[in-house]
Amino acid sequence: MGDTKPVYQRIADELRGRIDSGDLRVGAQLPSRSELKRAYEASDQTVDRAVRVLKAAGYAQGQFGRGVFVADRTPLGTLLRTTGAVDSPFASQLSPPGTSLDWEATSVAVPAPRAVARRLGIEAGDRVMCTRYEYMADRKPLQFATSWEPLAITEGTDVVFPERGPYARRGVRGRMAAIGVRVVRAAELVGSRTATSAEAETLGCSPGQCLTVLERTHYDEDNRPVETSDVVVRADRWQLEYVIDYTA
Repeated sequence: MGDTKPVYQRIADELRGRIDSGDLRVGAQLPSRSELKRAYEASDQTVDRAVRVLKAAGYAQGQFGRGVFVADRTPLGTLLRTTGAVDSPFASQLSPPGTSLDWEATSVAVPAPRAVARRLGIEAGDRVMCTRYEYMADRKPLQFATSWEPLAITEGTDVVFPERGPYARRGVRGRMAAIGVRVVRAAELVGSRTATSAEAETLGCSPGQCLTVLERTHYDEDNRPVETSDVVVRADRWQLEYVIDYTA
């Protein structure tokens, strides 16, 4: 019985198989559009659709004016999700060991978007401190994070700016403890979505490629949300590791 899959999917599957088997190695150029058209008796649109599938899955990336090449899908590292690590968006193990890690952050007070307000248990439009982080290894962007904290909690204190002042870079728990707020737990939701053009350009992937989004919220001992954040990484380059300790 013949293959009933759409031609574009058959092209994508067979190229993916060649990549997985090592026949097409990282950095190798994929067959040109004209070569694929001849081999599969396909149209330009069909071949282009197959290549878009490979790009979205992280198997290929285009180089302007040169062609499409096999992408490096080796995991960059692991995001550690342990009791000691969830406080920091960049609790990571990177490959190779010894990679230089750094981040940049900008903070601005904004009205809380509806979705953020719901996560923080406040009203939409209430003021929050929004901090956007860009994390880098050897000066190359690896992941993004956006954090929101209610200004009703931090305004007028030394911790209102997460990355400025005497408690900069202390993490949510350390900063909140400095103003008498005891953070006792964090909850995380892990999901996925496709990369925007801007995210793809910065993270070195293709628009539409799958990203992993980790939504984390910190709570104090009264079960009040005191911070919520989103961490965004390339799904094809990062693994999530959850360490679960059982206690009596």
